[in-house]
Amino acid sequence: MSVQELPGATAYRPTPPPAWQPRTDPAPLLPDPEPYRVLGTQAAGAVDPELLRRLYRELVRGRRYNTQATALTKQGRLAVYPSSTGQEACEVAAALALEERDWLFPSYRDTLAAVARGLDPVQALTLLRGDWHTGYDPREHRIAPLCTPLATQLPHAVGLAHAARLKGDDVVALAMVGDGGTSEGDFHEALNFAAVWQAPVVFLVQNNGFAISVPLAKQTAAPSLAHKAVGYGMPGRLVDGNDAAAVHEVLADAVARARRGGGPTLIEAVTYRIDAHTNADDATRYRGESEVETWRAHDPIRLLERELTERGLIDDDGVKAAADAAETMAATLRERMNADPVLDPMDLFEHVYAEQTGQLREQAAQLRAELDAEGETR
Repeated sequence: MSVQELPGATAYRPTPPPAWQPRTDPAPLLPDPEPYRVLGTQAAGAVDPELLRRLYRELVRGRRYNTQATALTKQGRLAVYPSSTGQEACEVAAALALEERDWLFPSYRDTLAAVARGLDPVQALTLLRGDWHTGYDPREHRIAPLCTPLATQLPHAVGLAHAARLKGDDVVALAMVGDGGTSEGDFHEALNFAAVWQAPVVFLVQNNGFAISVPLAKQTAAPSLAHKAVGYGMPGRLVDGNDAAAVHEVLADAVARARRGGGPTLIEAVTYRIDAHTNADDATRYRGESEVETWRAHDPIRLLERELTERGLIDDDGVKAAADAAETMAATLRERMNADPVLDPMDLFEHVYAEQTGQLREQAAQLRAELDAEGETR
């Protein structure tokens, strides 16, 4: 007997559904057809000259940081280093677009963003050296741990941003990810929750052309990664990732929008990874040198230096001062990284839980006894 045949049941009579209407007008959410640019355009004249000079100094320092860290891997001082050479504009702009109270959620390639935000250069390399999972206090610096698993930092950023809003804190989270990370489920989940909750979070996708060796065309058929935003109900922005002024402006606008309660934004910065994926990668197996040289001509430092020079905002002394400061930083980094770290095996049990479990206390006591016994036999 069906439900309709039950005594007293009202016969089911289907009615036409109401006319379908989109929940959100998609037009304002769509990115521009071309990446937004500032340098070399009339818009550059409206940018604060001191901001341009600061961006330049940080780009030069960042490039030297990348080359020095790469050299440290060849010397055995680092286990691995994922260079961001060519992407420095994204890294620096992300750090400078945030207020001190905001949070940065970096990926494993974003050591430069952490350093530009004020993190000790050595502490930023501690994970890649293999000493600690995180070589700094995330709460002190408002920088989440450098994230090696792809895209897992994105839901974390959404959670923190949502919690901050519920508490009434005036905080924005900026989450960085590569184009490869957009193929992960965490990317979908983070954007969906962020849009539904209208969380104050900004997603910065550094589209550097390859997910290790997989080109973007084999990852997605979307017109751009920024176009994915409309499917979640948030604005998508497309920007020239080698134009430091443009990236900073787009990020700063998105951060301000999130702080006002406007919700999340997805930003795709079109850039290029000049170096290999890491020092363990052979990039010549999947791309040609001519492609790399084409992008070298669109180098973020050259673009900004040309703008500053043509407008009389920097001279030879200014260029030299930036290079000298970067070299001083690299020399200090070399010296400090050449010193062997002093590690305490008992640190294995620290920072696992706020309060150690009984099992951890038991394991710690066992290790302490073994260490004491070993010390007595020496």
